[in-house]
Amino acid sequence: MKTIEANFDGLVGPTHNYAGLAQGNVASKKNAEVPSNPRAAVLQGLAKAKALADLGLAQGLLPPHERPHIPSLKRLGFDGRDAEVLSKAQRDAPHLLAAAASASSMWTANAATVSPSADTRDGKLHFTPANLAINLHRAIEPETTARALRTIFADERRFVHHAPLTSTPALGDEGAANHTRLCSDYGAQGLELFVYGAAGDTEPKPQKFPARQSRAASEAVARLHALDPAYVHFAAQAPSAIDAGVFHNDVIAVGNREVLLFHQRAFIDSAAITKWARSKLSDFCAVEVLESEVSMEDAVGSYLFNSQLVWLPRADGLRSGQVLICSQECRDNPRVWQAILRIIGDPENPIEDVRVFDLQQSMRNGGGPACLRLRVVMNEAERAATNPKIWLDDALHSRLSTWASKHYRDHLIARDLADPHLLDESRHALDELTQILGLGSLYEFQR
Repeated sequence: MKTIEANFDGLVGPTHNYAGLAQGNVASKKNAEVPSNPRAAVLQGLAKAKALADLGLAQGLLPPHERPHIPSLKRLGFDGRDAEVLSKAQRDAPHLLAAAASASSMWTANAATVSPSADTRDGKLHFTPANLAINLHRAIEPETTARALRTIFADERRFVHHAPLTSTPALGDEGAANHTRLCSDYGAQGLELFVYGAAGDTEPKPQKFPARQSRAASEAVARLHALDPAYVHFAAQAPSAIDAGVFHNDVIAVGNREVLLFHQRAFIDSAAITKWARSKLSDFCAVEVLESEVSMEDAVGSYLFNSQLVWLPRADGLRSGQVLICSQECRDNPRVWQAILRIIGDPENPIEDVRVFDLQQSMRNGGGPACLRLRVVMNEAERAATNPKIWLDDALHSRLSTWASKHYRDHLIARDLADPHLLDESRHALDELTQILGLGSLYEFQR
């Protein structure tokens, strides 16, 4: 059966705002309290997803979460009717209200780790939702994420859904943002590269910002997914990169099929990764960008490595190439853009072209093209077993654009998060979305 890599982009939620909640995310902190435009954000994300669908790629969607999340605020002691809960939280603990109102589920690279059936012992496609234990605003996501994945990938004969790991920093799991699969063909046995930032006492640690992904969590996910240890590698992020704002590995490296594109300072031991990959994958191609070409500051500021790498099959049967899907910020930085032109002009690697997208609303909060998508490698039978309403085409794009324009505000600041009308608007939007995408009673307020 033909096997493809599908991208599932996260729809931006109605409460998209800049609260600067994520420690170690330089862009998020830099833009804290700047007014946001939720309507522009969701439309920018949809435009990017639609462009990939137009290229012939399988493009699905994942729903936003209910925000502000009233159940979380009630568990923290704010009681009363919904409007009273919001008012009390804003008065007594605005930082908790900001956490409960974050639209961070839009970055579905953190939704889960996914292992395709070609790699797993039982021949099924495995999902483990990330626990996102390091940050409060993200630690409330796993339950809804798990429900959404179980709803979209419901066939138990083909899909295995694991529970999120225990929510503790010692098992901090940030999902696919720290996981890359390499292969010569999507349907063949692949290599699964897990990148972590925190391990035992013998390895160096970042000094400025916390390491979010633990080695113990990566090892647990590999066991749960029944992966062959010979095809799994655990690699440590460079602590200096984390301290420079590389909170996830996908801020400093991106891989697809036989290609791994990474910055010179991404890993403690990039040579070990290359040696392992080449021992298993004869056509493995390491594309390293040196610090002298693109500084760490430029890499983080432009999110060059948070670009997507997508593989486009050619109808003529010739060797297919890969395309870099990057943000406008990459083209705006002369040094980064020169590096991209050098990469796509190099016949020694399969990256042949680049496409640029305006994702300013997401970028200001520290999320580029790769943050917005969860990759799922699936064969024809698995794709046929997936909820058919989540696949993006012309009709769905048009319907969702109308939906977003109807329900989303074009201006949002911190004090708006306590507005009960915003909560009502969000719930109306999500209720309609569940009907559009066939998600049933996904949200707690619907029960």
